[in-house]
Amino acid sequence: MLLGKARAHIGETPYEVTINVGRHVLTADEPKSLGGKDAGPAPFGLLVAALGACTSATLKMYAEKKGWPLTSLDVDLRFLRSHPDGTQRIERILTIGGLDEAQAARLADVAERTPVTLAIKAGVPIATSLAGSPA
Repeated sequence: MLLGKARAHIGETPYEVTINVGRHVLTADEPKSLGGKDAGPAPFGLLVAALGACTSATLKMYAEKKGWPLTSLDVDLRFLRSHPDGTQRIERILTIGGLDEAQAARLADVAERTPVTLAIKAGVPIATSLAGSPA
């Protein structure tokens, strides 16, 4: 089952990448401090954006299924790397409106099992090949 498909293209402009996802076109870039022009989010920004989108949609669906009066949900995310050991982690903070404490706690629990959360935690294998070669 195909869960996502994208194509990324870079030309001569240093580090500006055009990404096609279905009928949607996104731009990614590096910040000026890394030689880019900051024309779009950096790759780790896109990664946490995907996690935020999945978290938001999944928790909204869960609340609707339960008939809970979720009025708002903000998902703040940060991808961090510790130096010098290089340890990485993602911090995710949920701000939930309209629910009682028990319902909000349940949504926080469900957030730990959203599809993108599970993929990141599992460390999804990546198979790389050259065009025209089998993956």
